[in-house]
Amino acid sequence: MSTAGVLSRPVETVPEEVVLPAVLPWRRRIMKHPRLMQSHRLALYVLLSNGVVFAWGLGNHWWAEVTNVALIAQVNFALGILIRQQFFVNALSRVVMQVPKSWPLRLRWALAKGYHLGGLHVGGAVCGTLWFLGLTVVAIGQVGLGLQSVYYGQSLLLLAIVMTSRPSFRTKHHDLFERVHRFGGWGLSALFWIGAVLLVSERRGAESLPAAIAGTPTVWVLALTTISSLVPWMLLRRIPIEVTSPSSHVALVKARQSRPMAGSTRSISRHPLKQWHSFAVIPTPGAPGFRMAISRAGDWTSEFIDNPPTHVWVRGVATAGMANYGTVFNRVVYVVTGSGIGPVLAHILASRVPSKLVWVTRDPVKTYGQEIVDEIVAAQPDALIWDTDQHGKPDMVKLTYSAYESSAAEAVICVSNKKLTWSVVHGMERLGIPALGPIWDS
Repeated sequence: MSTAGVLSRPVETVPEEVVLPAVLPWRRRIMKHPRLMQSHRLALYVLLSNGVVFAWGLGNHWWAEVTNVALIAQVNFALGILIRQQFFVNALSRVVMQVPKSWPLRLRWALAKGYHLGGLHVGGAVCGTLWFLGLTVVAIGQVGLGLQSVYYGQSLLLLAIVMTSRPSFRTKHHDLFERVHRFGGWGLSALFWIGAVLLVSERRGAESLPAAIAGTPTVWVLALTTISSLVPWMLLRRIPIEVTSPSSHVALVKARQSRPMAGSTRSISRHPLKQWHSFAVIPTPGAPGFRMAISRAGDWTSEFIDNPPTHVWVRGVATAGMANYGTVFNRVVYVVTGSGIGPVLAHILASRVPSKLVWVTRDPVKTYGQEIVDEIVAAQPDALIWDTDQHGKPDMVKLTYSAYESSAAEAVICVSNKKLTWSVVHGMERLGIPALGPIWDS
């Protein structure tokens, strides 16, 4: 199919001429602000809940006992880890995707924010760290020197992980963040087990060590989180791939292994102990396997495009992406820029929900290749493909609203860079329009 007519046609609406409706009253839009998004509120709820538990424990001196502090710390870490477990994420996504579209829009809008549960990961990790620092202090004089030394080592590792996980640091020093997070996490897991066994051994009295371990709640919580963390690595494997580069900006990856759920993401690496990066997987119509679009956005992606590998490592299973939650709506507008087409293309090809595509990018054929563009046009002939080489950069909020209004959609799903995504999502929600977008919380 030729795309020349589609790509050269006049744009449907000049954004400068679009008039946005009045914003919601401040009482209704205050909770729509990016700083008060659901993931941030969930993290705050975890902090407040822990504050209530802390106040309760002070009243009856519950925190004077080391085992009690250790238990509440591990419960928080379990929350932070389990909420990120791939199978849990996929199960949650599938549950939300089954929600009847006849339910009230406000309820479906709330359920569509299920991917914000990552805020529990942040809250659990931060609170677990705070409790463990408290445990290290409470344990002074109550435990042996060996166990106290283990606690000191754990505290240092926890502080290193938390400090390097800050968004600003993670953005500037991603490689260091990843190494500290991975190897520090493995070291912590080992120290947690050593510390748990030593604590049980010191307090078991006449009971045998195996029986005392089996009867300790903290050990069971630790076992659950350890298994959850190990599962993805137990599914580690190396798969062959084919890489083509329609331009110096992007590499298209094809793998013939498995057929992941449409709209999922998959982490890949050139070396299992080095950098891992997640990309949207695009099922290949009528064939097994999947594809990925990898855009030049840093050292790792540049090296991948310039020197493509023949194999990559994958671990765990493909994980449901944010846009899967958009299937609770009767009709949506996908607003994407550049390689954001990757996560959205899978949904367009799957046709799970009626949609309208707005794709803003540099010359799409030259950048991403004729094959991808043909697939998009074949799946959605009325797609609005805005070539920035011809038309310049549009006002994305106005362009989004124009597409939303003209297509009679219920919601907007935006996939772009962080600044533009939050601008569009916030710009729509302050008008009372449901909007979803990546939240960069991990």
